[in-house]
Amino acid sequence: MSKPVLVIGAGPVGLTMAIELARYGVPVRIIDKLPTRTTQSRALAIWPRTLELLQAAGCVETFVAHGLHTKALGIYWRNKILGCLSFTTIPSEFDYLLMLPQSETERLLEEYLKTLGCTVERETEITDFLDKAESVLCTLKHKEGNEQLEAAWLIGCDGAHSFVRSRLGIVFEGDTIPINFLLADVRITGLSIPSDEPAIFWSSDGVVMIFPISHDRYRIIADIGSNPAHMPHLEEMQTIINQRGPGGIALSDPIWLSSFNINERKVREYRKNRVFLAGDAAHVHSPAGGQGMNIGMQDAFNLAWKLALVEQGKAKPFLLDSYSIERNGVAQQILSVSRWMTKVVLVRNHQLQRMRNVIVKLFFSIPIIRRALANRLSGIRINYPDSPLNAGSIRGLYSPGERLPIKHHFHRGDTPRFLLAAKHNVKARNMLLRYTSLLEPELYAPPYANGIWLIRPDGYVAVAAQGGDWTIIDTFLSSISVKKHQ
Repeated sequence: MSKPVLVIGAGPVGLTMAIELARYGVPVRIIDKLPTRTTQSRALAIWPRTLELLQAAGCVETFVAHGLHTKALGIYWRNKILGCLSFTTIPSEFDYLLMLPQSETERLLEEYLKTLGCTVERETEITDFLDKAESVLCTLKHKEGNEQLEAAWLIGCDGAHSFVRSRLGIVFEGDTIPINFLLADVRITGLSIPSDEPAIFWSSDGVVMIFPISHDRYRIIADIGSNPAHMPHLEEMQTIINQRGPGGIALSDPIWLSSFNINERKVREYRKNRVFLAGDAAHVHSPAGGQGMNIGMQDAFNLAWKLALVEQGKAKPFLLDSYSIERNGVAQQILSVSRWMTKVVLVRNHQLQRMRNVIVKLFFSIPIIRRALANRLSGIRINYPDSPLNAGSIRGLYSPGERLPIKHHFHRGDTPRFLLAAKHNVKARNMLLRYTSLLEPELYAPPYANGIWLIRPDGYVAVAAQGGDWTIIDTFLSSISVKKHQ
């Protein structure tokens, strides 16, 4: 494993990728063409599933300590509440939405990466690469000149305008929504709603959304329809909040003013031979639901353990084929849901607005619908039903491809291992002894006494079987293992 994995881009996705590879002991280099990390708040939302994965990575405590814990989201028609979505019903240790500026997310990830012995190489960019049979020959440009690097694998985490994707010739399929938005990060006084809760205010003129960033800062987003995008000023944002908000709100001290539109695009394949794409390099969509950064970081969590096992010579290379299949399916779901949410939020026809408001008020009065929506947003319902890694079946919860929340902390230097959840018996112990390179050395309590579950390093079920059916567990582990087992 002398050749490093080269990660392009040191945003949240690239940093997460480098962290996961480094803590698994895989040589990794991460480069970024910018001289410093972002100082802008950008993506704010970190959902429970991402926090669970950061916990497994060993760094969630700093995020929890620095972020704002929001327990609910309110939807209003001017100053009248239509519904409140509580996050406290989410069945996760992290039953809240963590609000944290992207600048802080990157700082915390980069600091943790340094503790793993890896630093970001800034003002360094990739200018070309050649995918060879056993490596990727990369040309890097530094301030000092050019460098030829032979990387084991190349991972493009370089954003929506990805050089890696462009160089591969992969089409970024999709469209741009012809609606523009204004954005402002400001201080607010006169807020009549809970100060730590995001809020969506609908009006006949459009929508304005308020997201808490910290205890004294807020993000304001408002649509301006098909009007030209432009750099807003504070007075313009104040006029919009007066027209669409609950009244009595005063904005001041802006630190970021901007405009944006929405692109909905996705690649068909996340991999081409020894080159992978992750995050915005592979998919972009509406910010409705605050999913973008989370899905990108989860791309990294998905790929890193597979790449580590293959690089360490413990698993066969076909394990990597599952990455594109699994994450492509997730991105398609998110794209569809965020597109639908955007259409609901941006309804302009007054009659349709009234119908929407009645339906939203009705739906949010039904507890099971509120819980289902909160769970969907949280990421805990993400699963891989069509994964080629799935095997077996069992009646009840936790089928192959589903998240199985068994608390387990990995430590620095760990290699990724599957967890075996089953009753203690001779066959279970023999399985642990037979696949020491792939399995954690101890058994975990199964969700149901009459079942056996093999859980992937990222917390999803690989195999589910009825108690006593050890053949299917053995067949799966044997199929991915490089080492021959007797």
